[in-house]
Amino acid sequence: MEDLSSVRAEIDSIDKGIVELFEQRMECADKVGAYKAAHNLPILDRGRERQHLSDIAQSVPDDLRTYTEVLFQLLMEASRERQGAKQPNEEGASDLAAIDAAVASTPELFPRDAYVACQGVEGAYSQFAAERIFKHPNISYFESFEAVFRAVETGFSRYGVLPIENSTAGSVNKVYDLMMEHNFHVVRTTRVKIDHNLLGKPGAKAEDIREVYSHEQAINQCAEFLERRGIKTHVCENTAMAAKLVAQSDRTDIGALSSRACAQLYGLSVLMRDVQDRDDNYTRFACISKDLEIYPGANRTSLMIVVNHEPGALYRVLSKFYVLDINIIKLESRPIPGRDFEFMFYFDIDCPVAAPEFRTLMASIGDACEEYRYLGSYTEAV
Repeated sequence: MEDLSSVRAEIDSIDKGIVELFEQRMECADKVGAYKAAHNLPILDRGRERQHLSDIAQSVPDDLRTYTEVLFQLLMEASRERQGAKQPNEEGASDLAAIDAAVASTPELFPRDAYVACQGVEGAYSQFAAERIFKHPNISYFESFEAVFRAVETGFSRYGVLPIENSTAGSVNKVYDLMMEHNFHVVRTTRVKIDHNLLGKPGAKAEDIREVYSHEQAINQCAEFLERRGIKTHVCENTAMAAKLVAQSDRTDIGALSSRACAQLYGLSVLMRDVQDRDDNYTRFACISKDLEIYPGANRTSLMIVVNHEPGALYRVLSKFYVLDINIIKLESRPIPGRDFEFMFYFDIDCPVAAPEFRTLMASIGDACEEYRYLGSYTEAV
């Protein structure tokens, strides 16, 4: 048996040779990219790559075939990324120009005062999120999430604040579905600690409550508590609206799952505190605008991506993030209405907007998917 140190020395020597060959390969990739740019050819030649990968896979023993395919897929992805950075596709070049313009024109400080659209009524968690994002928001309340999108699209409100995911109940699917239908940009996000309380009419007792009103997410987050007590549930558009409904009722056997602030606001009693199933219950909210605004320090980006309906399509997108060492902090899929078995993928990535790998990604992401939308770059308010 060979000595371990001698084997490692041999590996180091081989790796040095691989690095030298990799440099030569990338120089050739640059020449290919220059030729394609001069002749207005697309960077991705899927037929050529497929045939080349097949030939390489056939040239190695069966037990190495899978590893070889993965290695060369990454090599080819790295080549495309390098070419794409130097030759952005039309959509990528347009997005980069818009991003540069937004960075140059957006003020250094995030606004302290603003007209903001929120879903629900006074006391909603969206209100708390708006007050965390802005120092002095002037809030207009709307009955639905779609109305918030419309208020921003039409210019009625400069900003809108919408819940997008909860740490225990998951994504707010209705909001993600509406993202496909409206034009907007994300300018900031924040997280709000959610503490659900059982509210009732003054004089009511917790053991008397037979029915509860609240938002679907709040009901899901308190499922164990409700099941244990055998309480019937009714879904409302908002937790604050549920509290308002109970306050306006003459019944003492109904309650609301809502915040303690809503108890004070609507003259209700807190019958039981913190009835959510988990204490680490946070909801993430997005602040949206019509125009693209990118404030200093933006280190997160949101994208909507549709991939081709074929094997390996999503892998080609994911490999871009891997090659560029960009961390994906959220990946959500939603079915596209009217298109059977096709999905829109929502990506939140962790990468400073000023980083070179971000520019490389935006220059070439369109080559790996059927279509995409850049939703904005931002920071998360704490």
